[in-house]
Amino acid sequence: MEERSTLANYLRSRHGATYFFTLVTANRRPILTTRLGRRCLREAFSVARHSRPFEVLAIVLLPDHLHTIWELPLGDADYSTRWRHIKTEFTRRWISGGGREAEKSNSR
Repeated sequence: MEERSTLANYLRSRHGATYFFTLVTANRRPILTTRLGRRCLREAFSVARHSRPFEVLAIVLLPDHLHTIWELPLGDADYSTRWRHIKTEFTRRWISGGGREAEKSNSR
């Protein structure tokens, strides 16, 4: 009898697929559910979606982290560029809106 491996059929990446992400703020600062944090995040997502489209199927926003499910366009698996854009926009808007930068750890 032939033994079959379930790992052989496992897809690690699919272009145009649905992805689940969890992101945590620097030093787990509880900033995401503040009025400024929500505004900065909403605007950062909007800017990123304009330049590189994707669908937000779900998002759970907690003070120090978020969970989100995205669907990327067919033929596109570049979620890392989108996250980089969102993080950069969020930080720029956070600081210009009066938010303080987190202290950098020794490793940074």
